[in-house]
Amino acid sequence: MEMLSTLELRDIIEKSFLPVRCRCTQAADHSLTVQLFNRGSPHHDLQVTGIRAEQLDSSRAIASLVSKLRCELLDKQPLRDAS
Repeated sequence: MEMLSTLELRDIIEKSFLPVRCRCTQAADHSLTVQLFNRGSPHHDLQVTGIRAEQLDSSRAIASLVSKLRCELLDKQPLRDAS
């Protein structure tokens, strides 16, 4: 399978979290950093570094990453009042 470009990977990952603001950047070592931001705040709620782009070689691998990041983000969210 042909690898996606970094730009394509970033776009897919960032759009996967809409409406949550997501920024995906590439480091000099070609690893990715994903930051998820609280609405209306410049501070990130979750930052994950060292994601190896070469491991994101299929739609399943990308979906798995997004799912794991969503779970981590939910674990960091305060519980909402049910009333």
